[in-house]
Amino acid sequence: MSTASASASATESQPQPQQPLIPSLPDDLGLNILARIPRCHHPTLSIVSKPIHSLLSSPLFFATRSLLHSSQPLLYLSLRSSVSSSLLWFCLGSNSNSSHSLFPVPPIPSTSTVGSSIASLGPSIYVIGGSTNDVPTSHVWILDCRFNIWRPGPNMRVAREFSAAGVVDENIYVMGGCVTDSWAKSAHWAERFDPKVQKWERVESPVLIRDKWMHASAVMDGKVYAMADRGGIVYDARESAWGRVEGELDFGWRGRACVVGGVLYCYDYLGKIRGFHAREGAWREVKGLEGGLSRFLCGATMANLGGKLVVLWEEKGKREMEIWCAEIGVEMRESGELWGQIGWVEKVRTVPRGSSIVHCVAVEV
Repeated sequence: MSTASASASATESQPQPQQPLIPSLPDDLGLNILARIPRCHHPTLSIVSKPIHSLLSSPLFFATRSLLHSSQPLLYLSLRSSVSSSLLWFCLGSNSNSSHSLFPVPPIPSTSTVGSSIASLGPSIYVIGGSTNDVPTSHVWILDCRFNIWRPGPNMRVAREFSAAGVVDENIYVMGGCVTDSWAKSAHWAERFDPKVQKWERVESPVLIRDKWMHASAVMDGKVYAMADRGGIVYDARESAWGRVEGELDFGWRGRACVVGGVLYCYDYLGKIRGFHAREGAWREVKGLEGGLSRFLCGATMANLGGKLVVLWEEKGKREMEIWCAEIGVEMRESGELWGQIGWVEKVRTVPRGSSIVHCVAVEV
């Protein structure tokens, strides 16, 4: 072998220097810059270079976004389809023309369940319990929304369906949804999940509040409110105290609800969005929405998306069903009145007729 060939071979065998994230800048500074860029630009950013493409799917990138307080809220929705045995999952995002759409997310890799409860904690969504062929399960599935990957979580102590769930101080609380026909089920009627130790533990609960079916839940001021088929209950997680939901709140809470700015919002049977503030102790209609939304919002569900009230509902199309979404800025004025300003209203997905919205939840990523 000639000297020139040997030299070329040696050069090729040497490791090539790693391409920087941003030319002429150290990678730690490049990471700091890239982590501040809004998620809507990530698809374009991912094709700039291989190092950036790899960075955008790394835990380091999302950890840096969190430390820089650059995480953004994302809305996820699950749908029971008339043509699929599995729940279909979607994430709300923007198209290239800045319109909004629901983009598919991989489904849970297991048999579909009915009556699961849901909670978001950190960058993850927890799908808790439910039943298959009328048999409740204790299984928990976790969606890591950074990468849209499912993984099984620690099982609860008891199987449950149609339970209530809420997050207080980075812990998940779940209650109800199980028949208290044994000591184990009665003792674990309520449970708490600590993500630090990855373990469910019993929460003491009085016998008199152990209703089976829950149809809605929300968290206000460190308290988990759960609406049952025989009256609502509330658990103060910080004081470890149980109670009954006050009459005015219990009477006016209908269907799915969410909390924005300390106010509980829900959609009532009269076609109105109403809000309840514990300080006021009364339900008030959200004003300023007249003419901006459909007269009736079939299957309406809502979530707090970065301090905005996001409402999704179903409408019949010519051949298929349409999912519509509205983003509303809400505020309570000094008079106690609730006012809303619609930011946008759009059809975000077309699905087969007979489909229905199951879950709607926001998560920080």
